Amino acid sequence: AHIPEDRRQRGIILNYTVAENLILGSHYRSPFNKGLALNFTAINNHANNLIKDFDIRPSDKDNLLKSLSGGNQQKVIVARELYGEPKLLIAAQPTRGLDVGSIEFVHQQILNERDKGKAILLISADLEEILSLSDRIAVIYEGEIVDILDPKKTDENEIGLLMTGSTTNNKLSKTK
Repeated sequence: AHIPEDRRQRGIILNYTVAENLILGSHYRSPFNKGLALNFTAINNHANNLIKDFDIRPSDKDNLLKSLSGGNQQKVIVARELYGEPKLLIAAQPTRGLDVGSIEFVHQQILNERDKGKAILLISADLEEILSLSDRIAVIYEGEIVDILDPKKTDENEIGLLMTGSTTNNKLSKTK
């Protein structure tokens, strides 16, 4: 599963309804597909459940996605991608544009997926988010991984220094 960084270009179709966006990539599978036709009862039930579970507003599954706020568009993507029971979730800026309550909800969903044994690759500019959600942090500078850190043994300052190449405490480059 993939939560893209640029939701408008890669994650949603603005002229589709909320319900249609919630089944993107799954529309050809059961229960949404019945041979050559879509199962609109299943699609509508699915959309209503995810709208409720993820507090997507407004709550009308027939609204065009372009009528939703950016934060609610992001919730549609997160809901859709987590619904599929992925073995791997690549989440790039998963909470961008969300309010504080929604951020906490998305964080909890990501942690729940991790606790189920799913692999999560989190890409975020929010160092606090990275520290709170990660088991390991790989820091990249100039396209290279310069260190892999334990979030319990590091802080935003150390990560920031590694990100800018400002530290010589670079374990990985010493081994090259």
